[in-house]
Amino acid sequence: MLEKSYPSEGVGIMTTTTEYQVTGMSCGHCETAIRSEVSGIPGVTGIEVSAQTGRLAVTADQPVDDAAVIAAVDEAGYTAVRS
Repeated sequence: MLEKSYPSEGVGIMTTTTEYQVTGMSCGHCETAIRSEVSGIPGVTGIEVSAQTGRLAVTADQPVDDAAVIAAVDEAGYTAVRS
């Protein structure tokens, strides 16, 4: 499980990055679908997703509920677990 907190540039706000393992992705379209769903979660400020590695990293300016991320990935048609 990886969760890191970093101060944002110039504002002193802490951000948190949480990683998930996603199964079922195979291409850039898969990445775009996941990015689109996860970006709708309140507080999310950054999303890194790789079909090649199955890695999803979600950065937020407030704690994000794992269930919300997992549900968003499910809505996109894939399966995720926190890594």
